[in-house]
Amino acid sequence: MKKVLRYILFLLGILLLLAASGLAYIKIMLPDVGPPPDITVEMTDENIERGKYLANHVMLCMDCHAMRDWSLYAGPPMPGTEGAGGEVFDQSMNFPGRFISRNLTPAMLGEWTDGEIFRAITTGVSRDGSALFPVMPYTYYGQLDEEDIKSVIAYLRTLEPIENELEVSKPDFPFNFIINTIPREADLKPRLSSENTLEYGKYLTTAAACSECHTKQVQGQVVGEPFAGGFEFTFPNGDVVRSANITPHETGIGNMTKEQFVQRFKTFADSSYVSDKVEPRQFQTVMPWLMYADMKSEDLEAIYEYLRTVDPVGNTVVRFTAAE
Repeated sequence: MKKVLRYILFLLGILLLLAASGLAYIKIMLPDVGPPPDITVEMTDENIERGKYLANHVMLCMDCHAMRDWSLYAGPPMPGTEGAGGEVFDQSMNFPGRFISRNLTPAMLGEWTDGEIFRAITTGVSRDGSALFPVMPYTYYGQLDEEDIKSVIAYLRTLEPIENELEVSKPDFPFNFIINTIPREADLKPRLSSENTLEYGKYLTTAAACSECHTKQVQGQVVGEPFAGGFEFTFPNGDVVRSANITPHETGIGNMTKEQFVQRFKTFADSSYVSDKVEPRQFQTVMPWLMYADMKSEDLEAIYEYLRTVDPVGNTVVRFTAAE
């Protein structure tokens, strides 16, 4: 019996050693996406304008890297906070830790090289080599055109510097290990001509990371069909909003014309539109309508055309549940 116990203890020791070695490898050796590229972004008017469009109306960098006013419908960014960071994503919203969006203005990125910013956007690895939380959909940004990423960097360089001391993000266990396994090398792809409507629409859908929010996930694991909606966003007060089904099924956008699809966005670009006040337990959405509203109509049309080609999925989504 003593020999059996010693053997069992020996095996447990080996297993613990292997587990510790594995965790040490993940913590010390990962992420491993290589060094930042040696690049210098051209600060041309064309690049800056393209980057401004992408950062504000397609990739929506200015959505998360600002303070959003959740007392108003769709939580528009508070004027003067664009790029300053400070938006909190924590356990009250079902995140595995407490994550704070970073300051993207030159007050923080001024000492970063263009290559370091490029690597952060496309692979999810920060200047110091640490992994970034994928609330920033860098796995999608890493599939974009190199020149588009450079344009975003050019635009970020022009932002008004805002000094904003922010607390350090802190993932919970075991996500403090898991987070290191998420970053991966970029798989950059060229942006095709807008004349190739479907491929161009697919590119824009990737840039906007539509699938990220419109595919159901539980604790970071995809459990739903792509674009079929149902992703739950929990507000700190317990209200829950769920993403819509945007597949070409009748429970999605199957009965929506292209004109109706575009107008759904453009309603919020109308000069007469004023964001409604939203009280707790009233319908609210995390969809940043006011930012997407200024996407070019032809780009929205291309996204619509692409979404019409994805697999239709029957999924009736209960969009909102108020806290009890």
